[in-house]
Amino acid sequence: MQIQFSKYQGTGNDFVIIDNRDGSISLSNQQVAFLCDRRFGVGGDGLMLLGTATGFDFSMTYYNADGTEGTMCGNGGRCLVQFAHDNGIVKEHYHFIAIDGPHEAIIHNNGWIHLKMSDVNAVETGEGFFVTNTGSPHYIKMVSNIEKHDVVGEGKAIRYNDRFTKEGINVNFVEHLADHLFIRTYERGVENETYSCGTGVTAAAIVSCLHKEGEHNVPIQTLGGKLAVSFNNKGGGHFNHIWLKGPGTFVFKSSIHLK
Repeated sequence: MQIQFSKYQGTGNDFVIIDNRDGSISLSNQQVAFLCDRRFGVGGDGLMLLGTATGFDFSMTYYNADGTEGTMCGNGGRCLVQFAHDNGIVKEHYHFIAIDGPHEAIIHNNGWIHLKMSDVNAVETGEGFFVTNTGSPHYIKMVSNIEKHDVVGEGKAIRYNDRFTKEGINVNFVEHLADHLFIRTYERGVENETYSCGTGVTAAAIVSCLHKEGEHNVPIQTLGGKLAVSFNNKGGGHFNHIWLKGPGTFVFKSSIHLK
């Protein structure tokens, strides 16, 4: 069959996106993995289907690059909002449903998309690390000299250790710089470092203000570009009004034959 698709990227985190509002597309894990393959397919860190859901502007179904259905993807969510806008769902304020629940989004005049994330109600503090869930599970480790850090080697060791190997976890290495955080992420499902991870930078921003109650806006630098995360720290590990802010950029559209 011939599949129409679009390619979008959010700070270098790239996605294959397919309009499935008519419900005609059903992809196997192997087909998703083929489409995300950078040598034999289109290439992407993940794949998304734009669908319909009663009471919402659209639904989001996300697949990891290995073909498995994934949890929430922040950069992907912003890209899907832009895709929906570019394909006729034009609104000032979007409401959509993803695997972790409902989300809101606003496209601003500067081209950035503000995506409301799920509330966070627990942050585990370990010896030199933090664990939390921002729609996807994340391990956070503060480091120095991040540009030379072995993100793949150490990230893979943590992701596949005895505790996390079954379900997997995304591993984020974070450096506090003068006025922003620099974050690099090893992503499960991709099993490599990606240029950016939206739920990862959200988790890192929250952890960076773990003991500072009140409203915060944290500038972020990733390998793929700049983001920002704003939120309210209610205290006791509870965070709400979490907004992930950044671009969702169209790259190209085409079609491809799937077996």
